Amino acid sequence: MFVQRKAIPRRTILRGLGTAVALPFLDSMAPAFAASQSKAPVRMAFVYVPNGIDMRNWTPDVEGKLGDLPRILKPMEPLKNDMLLLGNLTHNTGRALLDGAGDHGRCCGSYLTGIQVKKSLTDIKAGVSCDQLVANQIGNQTRFPSLELGLEDARQSGDCDSGYSCAYTNNLAWRSETQPLPPVLDPRSLFERLFGDGVALSPEARARQAKFRRSILDFVTEDTHGLEAGLGPTDKRKLDEYLTSIRSVELQLEKAEKDNKQIDPHMEKPYGVPADFAEHFRLMSDMVTIAFQADLTRVLTFLVTHEGTSRAYREIGISDGHHPLTHHRNQPDLMEKVAQINSYHMVQFAAWMQRMKATKEGDGSLLDNCMIVYGAGLSDGNRHLHEDLPTMIVGRGGNFIKPGRRVVYRRETPMCNLFLTMMDRMGTRMEHFGDATGRLEGVDLT
Repeated sequence: MFVQRKAIPRRTILRGLGTAVALPFLDSMAPAFAASQSKAPVRMAFVYVPNGIDMRNWTPDVEGKLGDLPRILKPMEPLKNDMLLLGNLTHNTGRALLDGAGDHGRCCGSYLTGIQVKKSLTDIKAGVSCDQLVANQIGNQTRFPSLELGLEDARQSGDCDSGYSCAYTNNLAWRSETQPLPPVLDPRSLFERLFGDGVALSPEARARQAKFRRSILDFVTEDTHGLEAGLGPTDKRKLDEYLTSIRSVELQLEKAEKDNKQIDPHMEKPYGVPADFAEHFRLMSDMVTIAFQADLTRVLTFLVTHEGTSRAYREIGISDGHHPLTHHRNQPDLMEKVAQINSYHMVQFAAWMQRMKATKEGDGSLLDNCMIVYGAGLSDGNRHLHEDLPTMIVGRGGNFIKPGRRVVYRRETPMCNLFLTMMDRMGTRMEHFGDATGRLEGVDLT
């Protein structure tokens, strides 16, 4: 029973059969925040797209304040004042300087580690990624130290032919130099991980839950009503919007599962994985928004599709594989298809960022308290270039980042300089990381 007119603990959870629903930040929690002189937490995320980007349609003509955005970035126009574009950042470790995996494996495997990946038939080595260094430092403050998500597995798509190749192209996050953290691909698995209570259910309880799976919210009705009795009008509205967003994800999952069963009732693919890329992206990103709202995690990696993917995008009229298209040999028709795929990815990402911006938190938005990097480990996929990587940060990082600009650095500035700066903001101070030569100037408000 919740007591009316008293501050609600930040870690309040609505519980039911096999269910644990954490709450977003409510005004009723403010006294608890004030007592500890805390603010809304800062979240850090990395969204990685494969095979490079058509830089002709990515790079603005000017430095400083952003004007009209190029074609690929055009979907971000409503968020122009929430984004920071960085130029001339390089991953030297992606180049074939030492014995290592292929170019696609190196650029992905070293993206968040800044360490040259190495391989042999029995040896896979990368390094601890920056997201995991932060998770090791602050992960005890949230239910999940970090989340690793993706939309495609190279082993299932046939885009890798060996264990070491898959290890690099399939993973952004590395707990150690030999232990990657594979991304969750199935939306249903992610949903049950976020909202399960971690207690193993008996077969009877699981069957009951599945039979009556109209909504997990049905199992927390009593706690919800008790909580609402002590809330003011604003908090009631926030709670209703939050629970509605959870229910919306459930409905999307049910639709995907129903559609997949109709396509092939004997398919091995998890029923929660939509066939449509945009629908899959929407499901996963909506759950990330909920996880950030409820402070379930503050660290995220999102491998949009694995590096080297040959995925086709028939939903936008492209039946050719993405990776083969990037080796276009400057043929205009193939280059146009690459630009269309890049733009399609950006449409999905921009829609997610707008939903994050529309989600209120404190005096601002959820996006204001995030640092979300969108980028790739290659620039020109045709020539496999690792310099001037496409890099965009969205959000203000809790009033740390000064957005609405394009900053161009000296050529060959290490990408790891950015990661060092971001880790500082997350409270993880490192003297050295990867091939960094120092902090990245011009990002923050100082």
